[in-house]
Amino acid sequence: MTTNKRIVRAAAVQIAPDLDSADGTLAKVLAAIADAAAQGAELVVFPETFVPYYPYFSFVRPPFAAGAEHLLLYERAVAVPGPVTHAVAAAARSHGVVVVLGVNERDHGSLYNTQLVFDANGELVLKRRKITPTYHERMIWGQGDASGLKVVETAVGRLGALACWEHYNPLARYALMAQHEEIHCAQFPGSMVGQIFADQMEVTIRHHALESGCFVVNATGWLSDAQILSITPDPAVQKALRGGCCSAIVSPEGMLMAEPLRSGEGIVIADLDMALITKRKRMMDSVGHYARPELLSLVIDERAHAAFTSRAPVAEPAAPDATALAA
Repeated sequence: MTTNKRIVRAAAVQIAPDLDSADGTLAKVLAAIADAAAQGAELVVFPETFVPYYPYFSFVRPPFAAGAEHLLLYERAVAVPGPVTHAVAAAARSHGVVVVLGVNERDHGSLYNTQLVFDANGELVLKRRKITPTYHERMIWGQGDASGLKVVETAVGRLGALACWEHYNPLARYALMAQHEEIHCAQFPGSMVGQIFADQMEVTIRHHALESGCFVVNATGWLSDAQILSITPDPAVQKALRGGCCSAIVSPEGMLMAEPLRSGEGIVIADLDMALITKRKRMMDSVGHYARPELLSLVIDERAHAAFTSRAPVAEPAAPDATALAA
């Protein structure tokens, strides 16, 4: 672990998507990368499935009434690789920053909640899918597998990522902890459920920082009043699309490193002193000296699971050479 005398400036972007245009949302991503980089950020984290947008409609409409919106999301979803990933990779490379972006990924006939990590040279070093979509999301996205539960080496250190309520799956978190993540990137949709969602989110990210002994950079989305109105005209239902924002950066000691952003658009920035990881883990390393693997351990199936696997036929053994047998 290379944590001595190293400072990383991180940025958590709280931002509203363009609900009418995938290109519009991408333009906002590229502008935010440039803005954060201009402020010295080396790591820029965006909200859950930000491109083209989180499917807020699925939270407030029954499935039978959401077909048109679901089909529109298919049309606007991201191919990986494709034009969106090429544009973000170019921005990461141009500004020399690591970018963590949530997208709705389209893979033929299915959509997935996908997290993408671009290194500072523009290389896509991780593509992972949310392993279990939550509640209403199961009508929108397919399930991921553990092939993406990886910590990757980047220009800012060892980086892992989870989306939203994956943080309530302790084994998923432990899988990343056991790979010694230094910076954990968390993504939530924001603008949902109300203040209780934001309060729970803060508890969750601070606990993970403490338990794993790593930094957490958390980004949530945001909806304007006009966007909420465009999703539902019902004032009672609109309440379900407010609050729930807590873009924040947390130290390995569980401390907030800057004032969280709980409403509106903006960027939370903090300098991560990587030496704090060792300071924390000296006292409590939950995957090292504080672990008891002979009593409790995690077994993970890291294989990518596909609906179709091709197995080549076994070749028949060659017939013996009659000439050789005669000799």
